[in-house]
Amino acid sequence: MNRRWLPLNALRAFEAVGKHLSFTGGAAALSVSQSALSRHVSALESLLGKQLLERDGGRLSLTPAGEELLAVVSKSLERIEQTMNAIRDESVPGRAMRLHVPPSLLQQVFMPMLSEFRRDHPEVRIDLSSANVTGLPPTELDMAIVYDRPNVDDRITDLLWMVRVAPLCSPETAAAAAGKSLEQFLPGQELLHLKLDGQPRDLLWGDYLRRNGVALPAMDGLAFDTAIASAKYAMTSGGVMLGDVDLFAAELASGQLVMPFDAVIEDGYGYYLKLHADDLSDPAIASFRSWLIARFAALRGLTARG
Repeated sequence: MNRRWLPLNALRAFEAVGKHLSFTGGAAALSVSQSALSRHVSALESLLGKQLLERDGGRLSLTPAGEELLAVVSKSLERIEQTMNAIRDESVPGRAMRLHVPPSLLQQVFMPMLSEFRRDHPEVRIDLSSANVTGLPPTELDMAIVYDRPNVDDRITDLLWMVRVAPLCSPETAAAAAGKSLEQFLPGQELLHLKLDGQPRDLLWGDYLRRNGVALPAMDGLAFDTAIASAKYAMTSGGVMLGDVDLFAAELASGQLVMPFDAVIEDGYGYYLKLHADDLSDPAIASFRSWLIARFAALRGLTARG
């Protein structure tokens, strides 16, 4: 299809309906009639020979073709809008990169990195968000660092580091481990859990105990939304967390946290950088991706030597 014949009004209409999953909401957003939107979307479906919306009574949902088209149309229209606003307002050309980083990684590791990048690249604007989710958050992003298991999707995915965990606790709690094995120490301690979306609260501890041959029920104990909250509790109030030894390397080095047993394993989760391939045409995104990969590789080298 030649760009001279792109149905721009129909694409705008489809984007409005697709975002709201409602002809009423789409019509209100564009200040046009529902019948006009319906005609545009029907014409677009006829042009493509594909159904973009499933109509089930009064409910709308996107078909796979609709989901694919909506993502591209929304991003394209947003970039056009941002560029035109920048030109009109005589502001600095370009747009802010939308980046997501999980909360614990953000506070423990990423903030110093970001400060370093900003010193070297003050011209790159970044809008940073942080949500406690496993995998990608349900928001429009240019790049996302996600905490997840390995998976395949339509995005470019770079492994930043695999999570390595071990039981971590305060020095006072660790004193109870003297002369004991891991199997003898853990039954007398409160296990601190990290909650994961859609998973049982004892998923991580249960897997760890099985792999280390420790027969111990793992369902009880406190559960936290973030690893950093679990670590704060372990340092100040007791209990044993299953902590990422690289994420909490500073606390281990300072003695705020202690690893009573040399029992580190990879738990199958990792931190991955994800972005769409077409976004690499943006020089700022491409350079930031390269910088992040190199910076995390250097950090992995430091923690491995430590």
